[in-house]
Amino acid sequence: MDIFLPCLYSFAACLGYCLRVNLRGRKMVLASLGGAIGWLFYLLFSFTGYELLQYFAGSVAITVYAEVMARVNKTPVTGFLLVSMLPMVPGGGIYHTMEYAVLGDIDAFIRTGLYTFAIAAALAIGMLVVSSPVRLVRNWKNRKEGIRLP
Repeated sequence: MDIFLPCLYSFAACLGYCLRVNLRGRKMVLASLGGAIGWLFYLLFSFTGYELLQYFAGSVAITVYAEVMARVNKTPVTGFLLVSMLPMVPGGGIYHTMEYAVLGDIDAFIRTGLYTFAIAAALAIGMLVVSSPVRLVRNWKNRKEGIRLP
């Protein structure tokens, strides 16, 4: 139950965000499921004791899921990736970084800002690790077939 409820909350948050980005029907549920899967991987990697590794694992899981769903549904990856990454975004860290800046607590501002930046970097690197090989393979297949893409 400790793992199930946070994943359910993540799914619900993504469902609400789907309305905002005008994603409807089956894709709405599939994109929201990606958020729950990402949060599941985040929680499963808690045994490492490194929160940045947890964010990285969640990001990799979400990106793999988004790439697969994009191919299955013949839609761009961005729709699935944008919605699914929502629960991983370090919004609290950004808020506290700005709070410390406004309060003038420079030490806490720098410490919190760097950690928030590290989380964002872990998310970006997780996406890069999956998306780059997928794009390389796709470009290689297109060149082999004589299709030139920008």
